[in-house]
Amino acid sequence: MTGSGLSSAPGAHLSGYADLLPDTGEPGFGIYIHWPFCAAKCPYCDFNSHVRHQPVDQERFVAAFLREMETMRQLSGPKVVTSIFMGGGTPSLMDPQTVGAILDGIARFWRVPDGIEITMEANPSSVEAERFRGYRAAGINRVSMGVQALNDRDLKFLGRLHDVADALKAIRLAREIFPRMSFDLIYARPNQTVEEWEKELVEAISYAVDHLSLYQLTIEEGTAFYGLHKAGKLIVPDGEQSAVLYEATQEITARHGLPAYEVSNHARPGAESRHNLTYWRYGDYAGIGPGAHGRLTKGGAKLATATERHPETWLQAVERDGHGMVDQEMLGRDEQADELLLMGLRLREGVDLARWSEFSGRDLDPDREAVLLEHGFIERLGNSRVRCTPSGMLILDSVVADLA
Repeated sequence: MTGSGLSSAPGAHLSGYADLLPDTGEPGFGIYIHWPFCAAKCPYCDFNSHVRHQPVDQERFVAAFLREMETMRQLSGPKVVTSIFMGGGTPSLMDPQTVGAILDGIARFWRVPDGIEITMEANPSSVEAERFRGYRAAGINRVSMGVQALNDRDLKFLGRLHDVADALKAIRLAREIFPRMSFDLIYARPNQTVEEWEKELVEAISYAVDHLSLYQLTIEEGTAFYGLHKAGKLIVPDGEQSAVLYEATQEITARHGLPAYEVSNHARPGAESRHNLTYWRYGDYAGIGPGAHGRLTKGGAKLATATERHPETWLQAVERDGHGMVDQEMLGRDEQADELLLMGLRLREGVDLARWSEFSGRDLDPDREAVLLEHGFIERLGNSRVRCTPSGMLILDSVVADLA
């Protein structure tokens, strides 16, 4: 990155990682970096991702990331970072020097202890051993890969650019190079039987080592699949069949030592995603890049931030104003309490009731809680926490609405 004024030694402040620091159980403070570019748009994806047929000016975007970081640092104040996550889009399309420069910038504006979790999302189609080693040298110590399926037919249906051979090669490289590795699978695909999914899931667990993210296929408005589904050309499993697939997923992963710690995430004890736990425990995080969201505590209230989604429009705004934020909203007590409940009930550890009461200024409604307890949708963990039961997870949105 000659002439950019950036460090010539990628990740100079973030190298030399030993084992990741243990989870303290606290929400922590995370940094989320959104790289919005993809090689192709998947038909199920409603994330903020964009295809560009000309090379992206990575130096210019890095400079913008650093400028927006400076603004976010002014909003957050001094903080100790507990996790960093590079999501997208496809961050593995970035050059290793770009990754290193971004990580150096984070260490310039906040304190970054050795041993924190630093995750990058990657697609198997954009993985090369040299690039992976470059990311590791830059400071990445955990990679999360969008594998999505372990048969070529369904990979093609899902619009993925890799095949199973590419996926297994990428998994093998990740296991060799990074201390931690996870990958995603999508289930409840058209015509998928429980038996097929069980076989695929057991195979995935044999490759996974310590973490899997398992998502049911959902049809989101604005995606290519939405139009097909609306026209009756794409049929996905109904609610009952989806519930059977979900229950099979919980049983199989638990039996193989990767129980669910969140509704869609499974890990061996101690290998949970620290960054995602920050979201679900309702911690603070700075969201940087096109379409990134953040939550920053200021004076006892939470500031919700959101940036411009269109990459080039965001870039111009940052160059002009020092940030690409299009929304800043101070959340009231009730809004914070609702968000805490919405996020925390996704977790196996549940919600800290004292913290919820601190936000809301009240206790849970005893009558509503009693009904949910009676039906077996929630359970108390002593007097301090409440969580969803496995059956409650199947109707999570309803449980949250009732308790809120």
